[in-house]
Amino acid sequence: MSRVSLIDRMFRTINNEEVLLIHMGGLGDVCLSESLFFSLSVHFKDSLVACGIRRFFNLFPQYFIRIENIESAKWLFLFSQNAPHIKWKRIMFVGKDREGSLRERLSRFSQEHLIFIDMYPEFKTEDKGKHVEDFQLEQLESYGIKALKIEIAPKCKDRFVFYPEKGFSKKKWEIDKFLEVYRRLKEDNKNVFILEPFDEMPKFEGSIVIKDLLEVKKFFSEGGVFISNDSGMAHLAGACGMSTVTIFTDFDPIVWHPRGKNISLEDKNLDIETVLEATYKIIKYKTEQNTKTEIGKKK
Repeated sequence: MSRVSLIDRMFRTINNEEVLLIHMGGLGDVCLSESLFFSLSVHFKDSLVACGIRRFFNLFPQYFIRIENIESAKWLFLFSQNAPHIKWKRIMFVGKDREGSLRERLSRFSQEHLIFIDMYPEFKTEDKGKHVEDFQLEQLESYGIKALKIEIAPKCKDRFVFYPEKGFSKKKWEIDKFLEVYRRLKEDNKNVFILEPFDEMPKFEGSIVIKDLLEVKKFFSEGGVFISNDSGMAHLAGACGMSTVTIFTDFDPIVWHPRGKNISLEDKNLDIETVLEATYKIIKYKTEQNTKTEIGKKK
């Protein structure tokens, strides 16, 4: 069987009326694009197919009729120079494409004009002060698609989850400092946990290990406060309704802060007392919200 015939066979069940969303981002990028997914799902109704890193998109299945894994070899043809043999009704591409070469290739597979959403603003542009979510939704509006922003209500709960991951590609606030904040809250009789990252890390008292992202989402959906460096997990926690205290070292918190209730801190000689102060500020906010809810119930 020829290669072309094999590709045709692999995709023979694809309906040309389907709309294909290609998203090139990691965990945090996918979480920040949730309002974009929601807007597209409302606009295109029951025809939206996602193609991205499946374990991340499986966190948001409600917006798609199907989720395809872009890491699978069967999708390599999208990025090749081969002539297209399949065309979707429309293709949307969310990613970075400074030269336009990816858009040119993907346009060959789209019957209608390709929609390109630049994933995040460049450092030296007039858009650099915009949050990623707003930046994406503004672009969507330019294609005549109504932008629907999801408002995340904080899930108030007396629970504090620390995620002190190590720094590899990005600088991080030190693990020992997180552990000191953890210890101080524990001494104050707070309900505290350490969520161990996927990489190797010594086990500490109160630490928990969750390897499955769907289980992590369930854990986060119980609410509380999530304290961490800037990370994909912080974005997932925020998307699930946890209030977040997030420490930034290399990136602009105005652009990259988690959605929902968030306090962002910049790691410029950041001390333990400042992180504690931010955490107690979140606690005060949670207490005030709970009080308002109780008053509302009494009425």
